[in-house]
Amino acid sequence: MFSSQFKSEALVRYNKIFKALQASDADALLINTNVNIYYTAGLIFSGYIYLDKSGNLFYFVKRPVGLQGELVVYIRKPEEIPALLQEADVPMPKRIALELDYTSYSDITRIAHVFKDAEITNGSTIMRNVRATKTPYEVEKIRISAARHEAAYGHIEAMYEEGMTDFELQIEIERRLRMEGCLGIFRVAGPSMEVFMGSLLSGNNADVPSPYDFALGGSGLDESLPIGCNGTLIKQGSTVMVDLCGNFTGYMTDMSRTFSVGQIPELAHRAHATSRNIHETLRAMARPGVAAAEMYNTAYDIAAKAGLSDYFMGHTQHAGFIGHGVGIEINELPVLAPRSRDILAEGNIIAIEPKFVIPGTGAVGVENTYLVTGNGIECLTNFKEEIIPLD
Repeated sequence: MFSSQFKSEALVRYNKIFKALQASDADALLINTNVNIYYTAGLIFSGYIYLDKSGNLFYFVKRPVGLQGELVVYIRKPEEIPALLQEADVPMPKRIALELDYTSYSDITRIAHVFKDAEITNGSTIMRNVRATKTPYEVEKIRISAARHEAAYGHIEAMYEEGMTDFELQIEIERRLRMEGCLGIFRVAGPSMEVFMGSLLSGNNADVPSPYDFALGGSGLDESLPIGCNGTLIKQGSTVMVDLCGNFTGYMTDMSRTFSVGQIPELAHRAHATSRNIHETLRAMARPGVAAAEMYNTAYDIAAKAGLSDYFMGHTQHAGFIGHGVGIEINELPVLAPRSRDILAEGNIIAIEPKFVIPGTGAVGVENTYLVTGNGIECLTNFKEEIIPLD
């Protein structure tokens, strides 16, 4: 079932999940979401992954046909699982963890009936915590995404033409990203956050609040997707913030850069310099054991001392974080927020995005993706950070 490259990696990941399951109050874990099936198996199938504290592991597959391996068991419906476990002399769990945060009520009810004698508990946190620290295999995937992300951004200056709308420029950048191998899908955890290939914001549209918990908003092109570019003309004296998809390997990088057209006010330049100062300060302090909340508070204090708190992480509406984990999804653990209980650990991949919105001008600031190492953090998205003129 596994590719030759993924076989040894699969064992590493299984051991991480098994260790986390052992530390939980559940006897078994049933995985059914695409992201966690992909994390565990290295591919996506329709079905379930079952593992328990005794070390048993099964891939119960409905689709596609043709998967082979000693762990693969084909099923038509989940009601077949108990009998198959009994045939393999696997004890039925007394408490089973399901992905309650991401599974529909009807599916949860059905699985609860399948394991009718077991107590249901939430396994979503188990998987989020496991995925927060990346393996060397995952880090290499993210490095590849970072290099291709940087390559695509290197073409942006040449794409702009006077009279372009934000939508027209975003299409050109999206095309370049796809030519570099971008997969297009921008996976976001949570049922109420959606975005297509990321966000490009220019001028006052950067100050339009969004219902989604992203750093910046934008009204979008239609009420059905209220975020990002809205077809507005890119005007003289405005900025263009590009925060577009870095998914080239199934693992994402998150990178924002600021571009400008014409002369922009000194306030915008000062805010951008403050964003870079925040990055420099956090790079110096971040290491395993540092509290994510402490990093947020440090960033906020720098913005406040610069007299920029009114513009920090939004203007009309402020985001309540300055960074987040990155991986298969764009919003993994840890979360760099004032009430976060997360502590940095070696192997975390985090995006740090101190941004400012200047009314009448647009958004400024830098977002980079970093790897937390034993000695500090390493920047993976090494593209130039200054405000880049487009004209």
